[in-house]
Amino acid sequence: MKEKIIQFLTEEIDKQTMPGAVIRVKHNGDWFLQEAVGHTSTGVDRVEMSMDHLFDVASLTKVVATLPSILKLLETGNMYLNDRVAYFLPEFGKNGKADVTIRQLLTHSSGLIAHRPYFERRLSYEDVLKEIFDDQLVYKPDTEVIYSDLGFIVLGEIVKAVTGVRLDDFARQAIFEPLGMKNTGFMPKVNRSLIAPTEYVEHIGGHKYGIVHDDNTEFMGGISGHAGLFSTASDLSVFCDMLENDGYYEGKEILNPAWLRKSRENFTPFSEEVRGIGWQLKGNGPSPAGDLMSEFAYGHTGFTGTSFYLDPLHEVTVILLTNRVYFGRHDRMNRMRPRLHNLILSQLLK
Repeated sequence: MKEKIIQFLTEEIDKQTMPGAVIRVKHNGDWFLQEAVGHTSTGVDRVEMSMDHLFDVASLTKVVATLPSILKLLETGNMYLNDRVAYFLPEFGKNGKADVTIRQLLTHSSGLIAHRPYFERRLSYEDVLKEIFDDQLVYKPDTEVIYSDLGFIVLGEIVKAVTGVRLDDFARQAIFEPLGMKNTGFMPKVNRSLIAPTEYVEHIGGHKYGIVHDDNTEFMGGISGHAGLFSTASDLSVFCDMLENDGYYEGKEILNPAWLRKSRENFTPFSEEVRGIGWQLKGNGPSPAGDLMSEFAYGHTGFTGTSFYLDPLHEVTVILLTNRVYFGRHDRMNRMRPRLHNLILSQLLK
């Protein structure tokens, strides 16, 4: 089985889906597959991909940093799901947004537009927030799911408004340090050779090493609720272990079990896209999780080529870290993920 998975990834590297990959697979409590394949790049400074390489995890930031931080605030009673966003950020309530709730931001059903290219004007973090506050809704909340980076930018600011601590510091203190995730954080300060580079960009004249790939986040200062986090397969494995163990890790409660269970409920019955609190749920429709994971599977993807999915019914967890944007913004990863998950599950569920 291991050979089939490595062969699959090797073939995708040959197709230039990505220059390299790190994969970890867990079944029945055992991380039985831990492999690094390919190289960090195709340039003269390329090195063999290793289990220790640091990846820009892109939108995994939403569920590894922002979501756990919000769950902590829900647990401690600082907020509840149907709190209005404007209670914490009064300026947000302008232009028809007064009734938008925390829940709607978390489930991408708030009415906010999906994306705006703030980077084209090199807007700062404060300028981006002001523009979101001034924005109008583009659909009626709780009628559609429109995946929105803007909603998670706002959630990151809510963490700061409630705690007085910036998102990166709060997530480090409340989540990463208690879990021993020493290689997870924003704006990494490590040797270039330990980082999987992302896309080539003109304004720096090379591929990004340790600079966040997300254009908006780069000019926002590298820290945001929707992107900017860097991590390793080992650290994300610890995070997934905690999720599988109802919020506990090595006897310590990291996240409240009741809130973790709540986060995996379907909050978007009005949409074909099944969303929990932060999580993308497998449901019965098309999903990056593939066709064989159960309807209870959940996880998330990152634009740079990262993902993890957990299937509590089949007791399977798959972590995949790649730097697919090294070759530009192609769509081959969209087919690769479900096929990879199908290959793995087809072998485990024989």
